Amino acid sequence: MNPNLTTDRPTFVTHLECSLTGEHYEADQLHGLSRAGRPLLVRYDLPSIRAVAPRAMIAARPTDLWRWRELLPVRRTSDIVSLGEIETPLVPIPRSGGPNVLVKDEGRLPTGSFKARGLVMAVAMAKALGIKKIAMPTNGNAGAALAAYATRCGIETIVFCPDDTPEINVREIAAQGARVYRVNGLIDDCGAIVGKGAAEGLWFDFSTLKEPYRIEGKKTMGLELAALFGWKLPHAIFYPTGGGTGLIGMWKAFAEMEALGWIGSERPKMFAIQSSGCAPIVRAFEAGEEHAERWEDAHTVAAGIRVPRAVGDFLILRAVRESGGRAMAVGDPAILQAVEDAALKDGLLMCPEGGATLAAYREALRLGLVDEDETAVLFNCATGLKYPMADASKTLDRFGEIDLGAL
Repeated sequence: MNPNLTTDRPTFVTHLECSLTGEHYEADQLHGLSRAGRPLLVRYDLPSIRAVAPRAMIAARPTDLWRWRELLPVRRTSDIVSLGEIETPLVPIPRSGGPNVLVKDEGRLPTGSFKARGLVMAVAMAKALGIKKIAMPTNGNAGAALAAYATRCGIETIVFCPDDTPEINVREIAAQGARVYRVNGLIDDCGAIVGKGAAEGLWFDFSTLKEPYRIEGKKTMGLELAALFGWKLPHAIFYPTGGGTGLIGMWKAFAEMEALGWIGSERPKMFAIQSSGCAPIVRAFEAGEEHAERWEDAHTVAAGIRVPRAVGDFLILRAVRESGGRAMAVGDPAILQAVEDAALKDGLLMCPEGGATLAAYREALRLGLVDEDETAVLFNCATGLKYPMADASKTLDRFGEIDLGAL
């Protein structure tokens, strides 16, 4: 039995806060977006955490997601739902990336993607708050994670996905207990269906950032980075950005850790990576805007970052600008080349969204935005095994003559 799941859990959540206006909302009540229509952020009694949870105590625990329990919102151990959320490794890719490039390989998590981090927390809180039915739009991996965790704790789930969502994602969503519908549109079109049903009281809307707790699960990526780097942070982080929950969550984690005295004030440059076929955050960044307009006719091989509009756009842009980073777009050919290079040169099978971060790192290096002597972390958000792969095999006739030397 994992001791991180059985130890009594002190309560440190104080309230929820509108990310735009700062308005406070009571904890332990069901909330979607704030009255301003923006994401709610969970706030903690950080001085009390600092008094009872020294960094050395955290470091001595088993290295899974629940080691960070004082900085997570689930109050009762009985509400935890888990499929074994491990700390994911940093994998060097010296041949395809460079001597100081490390990939945070999130494909090792349950359901094969980093969506497990956010959905395990959101579902645990849904369980705690008595939610019985959930609906969500997805480009694939989030729906799979939701289906798995919701099924595990008996919550009914309906998932809507674009009709060109990777086939294995659609099938795994259904295989893990959700009802899944293919929609002739993009993820925000799916989201509109979810929102309509939520308004009619048919289900709770679990769209990205429309409930407060997915950020809290995703922020564990930032907590893990600090621990893995000896309570320092890398020089740069390249993050595949659709809804941007993980980038927002990591930026929140860094601020919380500094307040706890676990890290200093230095921050990585945050690079929000999109596809040139769907780059609303990049366009807003380059125009100096705080909000991003919807991207029309979105298309890219990296389905996970094909998000035409993000409700947390201003939070993504703030983190990128405050860090001295940049929002960058890369084309599908560069994405596919990066995936191929990482596999053939370093043996790491990345997903297309992960490949986008490697392609962007190469471009950032060319532009002088990063230096090859600086440590850069690229996020591979899912196992490459979920995506189509070219068949490069050949056939042999075992009954004919085989020129073994030519093989």
